Amino acid sequence: MTSDSPAVTVLGLGSMGSALAAALLDRGHPTTVWNRSAAKAEPLVAKGARLAATVEEAIAASPLTIACVLDYAALRGVLEPAAGALAGRTLVNLTSGAPEQAHEAVAWFRAQDAGYLDGAIMTTPPGVGSPEVMILYSGAPAVFETCRPTLAALGDPLYLGEDPGLASLYDAALLGLMWSTMTGWLHGTALVGAERTAATAFTPIAIRWLGTVNRFLTTYAPQVDAGRYPGDDATVDVQIAAIDHLIHAAAARGVDNALPELLKDFMERAKAAGHGSDSYASVIEVLKSWQWDGTVDQSRG
Repeated sequence: MTSDSPAVTVLGLGSMGSALAAALLDRGHPTTVWNRSAAKAEPLVAKGARLAATVEEAIAASPLTIACVLDYAALRGVLEPAAGALAGRTLVNLTSGAPEQAHEAVAWFRAQDAGYLDGAIMTTPPGVGSPEVMILYSGAPAVFETCRPTLAALGDPLYLGEDPGLASLYDAALLGLMWSTMTGWLHGTALVGAERTAATAFTPIAIRWLGTVNRFLTTYAPQVDAGRYPGDDATVDVQIAAIDHLIHAAAARGVDNALPELLKDFMERAKAAGHGSDSYASVIEVLKSWQWDGTVDQSRG
């Protein structure tokens, strides 16, 4: 172990918690682990981790504790009996939950005189430790800056801002993007598969197309912020006509059309609201319940 690798504790050794602990060990951090079932720690102990008998012992072993348990209720259940050990320590919570739960958590940790960051791991366990993987964090900026070098062992640490709920909010938004994208790819794969095209043949072309879609997003983001949607590339009316081709092709090949029908419904609602001649970005007007006030949080990302 090197002197510039600070000690870290990991609470919770499910598949993700175990991956976090393994990444820390691989990068030279003295790592203490705790889990309700001590047997789950055996592979990590074999790699050099120290197994704590109690949560109090685990927290006392390191200035920084990383928690990854089932949910926020489980986190409180683990930590409340050990609250006295938290004073002067920092906890980074990588447990999945809602933004409102993050706000409740930060208040509780402040009452214990402990530093707190909320986080979201944007990968599955095999991706932990890769610098290409984002791990999102939100909370006190000073706490993040202190922890950043250690957190870099887990993936690229991306700070979103002081609001502790931002990591959870981004997590939900990005998962929605992932599911929508993957389901769109699966729908397209089913469509071309009906003509005996293999998924492995279609996918490289789909990935190349996503590069173009990325440029659409970059173009549309300022339009969303401004609330103005010039239809100088392709209007909602044009998109409605185009999606009809997809719906007809899929129906003719027995492919489920629930997803494109849903998308067409959003487009038609945008058209009915007066956005037929606007860009596709105007569909956000049928999705959102807020009005953009023109301000930008410069502290994010």
